[in-house]
Amino acid sequence: MIKISVDSQVAFARSLVYVTYRDKLMEFGPSLPNVRSLQLKSRQETDQQVQQVLEWHGGGDIPAPARALLSAELFIWTEYEVWDNNTFTVDWRIETHAYTDAVFCAGKNRFLDQGNSTLVESRAEVRIDLSALHGVPPFLRSQLVTLVEDLLSKKLEPNLVQMGQRVQKYLEQIQNIQS
Repeated sequence: MIKISVDSQVAFARSLVYVTYRDKLMEFGPSLPNVRSLQLKSRQETDQQVQQVLEWHGGGDIPAPARALLSAELFIWTEYEVWDNNTFTVDWRIETHAYTDAVFCAGKNRFLDQGNSTLVESRAEVRIDLSALHGVPPFLRSQLVTLVEDLLSKKLEPNLVQMGQRVQKYLEQIQNIQS
C-alpha cells in the first residue's frame, strides 16, 4: 500500500479556490503531467453537493519492463467525485480500466481557510490486491504490485501538485484582468 500526501498553498480565499478546483478541472486537467485527455461523463448538482464522473487518459513514459507486464488500459481510469459544498471537501475514487478488481485508489481533498489563502490537503491511498490479479503468473504478482503502486503514485502525485499551481496562476490572471 502506498499513501500519498500533497499540500498546496493557493493565495486566494477558500470559496474561490474550491469552486475553481471543482468547476475548472476540465480546463486544467488535460494540461497536467501524465494526462493526455479528460472527459466529463456526468455531473449532478444540488445546493450541498456536486457529483462528477470523469474519464482520464494518462500517459507519459512507461519503462520498458513495465510495458511488458502492464496493459495500456491501466492508464485509463474513471474518477468518481463527491464535492461537499458545506465542508469544502471532495471525496474521490479511481477505477482503473485494467485490473479493476485488483486496484484500489481513493482519496480526499480538504480546502482549509488560511485567511487570505487556502491550504489544499490531498490525501490518497493506492492498494493492489494480489489475489485479484487474474491472468498474471503467481511468480510475477508481487513484482507487478510493486510496479503498479509505484507507477500510479508517481503519476498521481505530480498531478496533485500541478493542479494547485495551475489554480494559483489562473486566479492571478483573472485578478489581473479585473484590476
